[in-house]
Amino acid sequence: MKRRLMMVERIMYVDTITPLNCVFTAKITGNLNPENLNIALSKIQLKHPLLRVSIEDDQKGGPYFITNQQVKPIPVRITERLTDDDWLKESETEWYKLFDQENVPLARIVWVRSATVSELLLVMPHCVCDGTTCVALMTELLSLTDNPDRDLEVYSTFNSVRELMPDSFNIAKSTRKGRFFSVLGKLFFMLRSIKNKHGKKNNYVLHWKLDEDKTLAIADACKNAGTSVHAALCVALLQAFQKVSGDKAKGKVISPVDIRRFIPAIKHDTMFAFAPIVELKLDKNKELDFWSLALKLKADLTAKIKEMNVYEMLWIAEYMHSTVNRMIKVLKASDGSHDITFSNIGRLNIPETYDTFNLETIYSPTVVFPWRNANTLITTTFKNQMDFTLMSNNGFLNKDEASKIKATAMEILFAHLQQLSHA
Repeated sequence: MKRRLMMVERIMYVDTITPLNCVFTAKITGNLNPENLNIALSKIQLKHPLLRVSIEDDQKGGPYFITNQQVKPIPVRITERLTDDDWLKESETEWYKLFDQENVPLARIVWVRSATVSELLLVMPHCVCDGTTCVALMTELLSLTDNPDRDLEVYSTFNSVRELMPDSFNIAKSTRKGRFFSVLGKLFFMLRSIKNKHGKKNNYVLHWKLDEDKTLAIADACKNAGTSVHAALCVALLQAFQKVSGDKAKGKVISPVDIRRFIPAIKHDTMFAFAPIVELKLDKNKELDFWSLALKLKADLTAKIKEMNVYEMLWIAEYMHSTVNRMIKVLKASDGSHDITFSNIGRLNIPETYDTFNLETIYSPTVVFPWRNANTLITTTFKNQMDFTLMSNNGFLNKDEASKIKATAMEILFAHLQQLSHA
């Protein structure tokens, strides 16, 4: 395999000196067998081609994913578990560690270990994974560590964007669009004033989990109101930003969408990094109540997803490589037009019980973007418990202010749940 990183992968790669890692954590009770864990990682590495590549940045047109015959096994770093928050500390450590050593694979494991409780942290660079990838690999890791005799089906990856295109795709038309947007993009980014305002290692994460009663109450209320949990959370978030941040609030949220619903070649257990985004606005009509706003936002999201032409997006993006360095500089310097990026990975279909251990809980991924506006909220649901991680940097959104936004969003959401139940 020798494939140039797609434009969307290229942005998440950033450059040779900037880490952009995803960390996905599972809490386990019981005994993990170290030998079984290594067997599991070996089989996972054999299945997924992107775990057997190196990223080479010194060739013309690069960087490239190139198959590395000398790639090492996925490494496991073991650390002693002293508190329930050690996984968070290890996550923060992993944010800043590059995958830059010779022949290392693009994944690693941190095992936070005690006699009866462990956390397994799966760490990957964002240029090879999205949330669905993290869930798929964690599912495989737990299953194989429990039963190393089972096998995984190895697959071949694509070597160019063209291989993902269906026969009906109009390449000529999309190529013309790509060339046009390439010229437009160059002009746009050339005219942008860039001042790097982002400090390094100034990041933080806030983590919280809702119990089963609260999680089910949210789901039931949204169902009764005819809207989605995602839409209700977006409204609560945006209203919280307005209440806490005042005039600084933008009234917009960015939501990534799982590309697998559009491209059959990218399966649920295929490693992939691109998630197209939709921008959602909070309606400014002050006469609309919370649930009306959530209904409207859900309808807006549904319409925008329906209108997506993901094949064309992927194709056109490949003509934007010449703008990528300037684009990254703008992301590092710009406040953006949105309050937050909100990724709802949803309900996780990972088994809870195994022969040799139990899966106590899943923590939502942590990821720190090197952009000035690094505001990111990720949520997952496991065992009917909704879990949240909120990340940013103090240079853009002070941690105390972020804590107030988090608390206010939850207060807004549950206040309207009570109003709906009393209606």
